[in-house]
Amino acid sequence: MGYFIAPSILAADFGNLQRDIKMINASNCDWLHVDIMDGKFVPNISFGPAITKVMKNHCEKPLDVHLMIEDPDRYIQDFRDAGADVITVHLEACPHLHRTIQAIQATGAKAGVALNPHSPVSMLKDVLEILDLVCIMSVNPGFGGQKFIYQTLNKVKELRDIRDVINSKALIEIDGGVGLQNAEALLKAGADVLVAGSAVFKTENPIQTIEKLKNIDVHTYLN
Repeated sequence: MGYFIAPSILAADFGNLQRDIKMINASNCDWLHVDIMDGKFVPNISFGPAITKVMKNHCEKPLDVHLMIEDPDRYIQDFRDAGADVITVHLEACPHLHRTIQAIQATGAKAGVALNPHSPVSMLKDVLEILDLVCIMSVNPGFGGQKFIYQTLNKVKELRDIRDVINSKALIEIDGGVGLQNAEALLKAGADVLVAGSAVFKTENPIQTIEKLKNIDVHTYLN
């Protein structure tokens, strides 16, 4: 299986959102990553189901919706109705995580769980078997353009080993500070999905940058 590139719309030009989504459609990326922030779970506020639906209406790629919000259960159906193909919630925001995962999958969306930098991957052992995706945060959530936390590489390797032991199908996604400077190392560690925001949208030629990210020789780096 190859790996996926998911540009993060949080780094786009919001004054030219339709233009940037057209660029995404024309590119070789796999998903569009959509960060939802509520100003409570994280300090920043981004957008909600209404803007997500507009994105879906214009975007030809699957929407990878990342809920950085408190009590995400209240909004699972709303984001599914808005067009989310993958819905990821935070372990730290879900007191009844197993039930939340089941609720996401009941809508027909794929279910993901995100881990903040301080949360060990071992906390997912009891739900990993039913998950579709694990998002390892490689920055503290809430803001774009942060520096990559290199301890993330060890977490990816650990999660890959646990996944292999229980034969889980969950994809390993990395979100935060990802770019050409560390993509190879992340793939070698076991990542399946690379979320890239500023590393794509802030470059002179985003389509070309996505192409470079997509053309790393995976077989060279995977163990």
